[in-house]
Amino acid sequence: MDLLRGRLLRNFSTKRKIPNTTQLHFLKRLHTLLENGYSLLEALDIMQWDKRLQEHAAEMKTSLIKGDFIDEVFSKLDFHPMIVTYLYFVRFSGNITKNLEKCTHLFEQRNTYMKKMVQVLRYPIILAASFVLLMFFLRQSVLPSFSELFASSSTVSSTTLTFSLLFLDLATTLLLIMFILILVGGVGWFFLRKRLSMEQQLRIYEKVPLVRRVFQLTTSFYFATHTGMFLQAGVSIKNTLTQMSEQKKLPIVSHYAILMTNEYKSGLHIHHLLLALPFIEDQLANIFQKHHTNRMLAKDLLAYSDYLADYMERTMMRILSFIQPVFFVVLASLIVFIYLSLMLPMFQLIKSI
Repeated sequence: MDLLRGRLLRNFSTKRKIPNTTQLHFLKRLHTLLENGYSLLEALDIMQWDKRLQEHAAEMKTSLIKGDFIDEVFSKLDFHPMIVTYLYFVRFSGNITKNLEKCTHLFEQRNTYMKKMVQVLRYPIILAASFVLLMFFLRQSVLPSFSELFASSSTVSSTTLTFSLLFLDLATTLLLIMFILILVGGVGWFFLRKRLSMEQQLRIYEKVPLVRRVFQLTTSFYFATHTGMFLQAGVSIKNTLTQMSEQKKLPIVSHYAILMTNEYKSGLHIHHLLLALPFIEDQLANIFQKHHTNRMLAKDLLAYSDYLADYMERTMMRILSFIQPVFFVVLASLIVFIYLSLMLPMFQLIKSI
């Protein structure tokens, strides 16, 4: 019985995901030790002094001793795909310290964005949920009672109240429909996406303007970064595309690399191949047209990836700073409207007495 229970627990137990803050702390600590001259295994030994990192450092050291690549080890420990993707380049460059520094910086930026997004959206979401509940309560209880009261009075006009009832009825119905559509669409897309090819998924993404722009920027960023780092490590463009097509963490980049590998073998210039891809920025394609040496191309690609990272950061901050004021203005306007819809008929009733 105990043996069966143990097997069941092992089968149904799920590995707890490492929090982003712990992942960032792990990266920073490992990078600092490597910069101070410790070898990778020595650094992992020292990191086991920290109880928060002890288990992960021990597992990583065991996997490395068995012969696993550094990116495979981080993937087994369920680190973020961004981290795993950057450490994949260690196989070719051998410079783990530099790649750790780069992915640590970007992962820290990502965590900062996520924290700010949660801070910005937390109160609007709470207020919106409270307001929706208030709307349902007014629609179901308060306003119908007011309507019956004023319907019995021939001296008081209930036009405002009638309009309010129609508005709340329409608003609550639309909110309910939106919630159902989002729920059904999200669940449906979760199961449908597994049956669609990458080409079919990209055609769907391309039809949604905001999604298209997000994927265009992120795909261009990762493509420029990966290609630049491969070329900087001395890998040819052909082998770079081959390596990028084999990684699984960035499916769009992998798909594009496969397409470009096939076309590149036919003798087409990579500049024309990039221009034909909808989720690649034209400027990225122009960089390939500008240079004929891998060294200068790698330099410009990495500079362009830094520009994209800075551009996405500034865009995100502008969006986050814009969300709260707009939401509060809209919410305040709706609250004032509901308040007036209740008070104006009351004033009319008081005057008629």
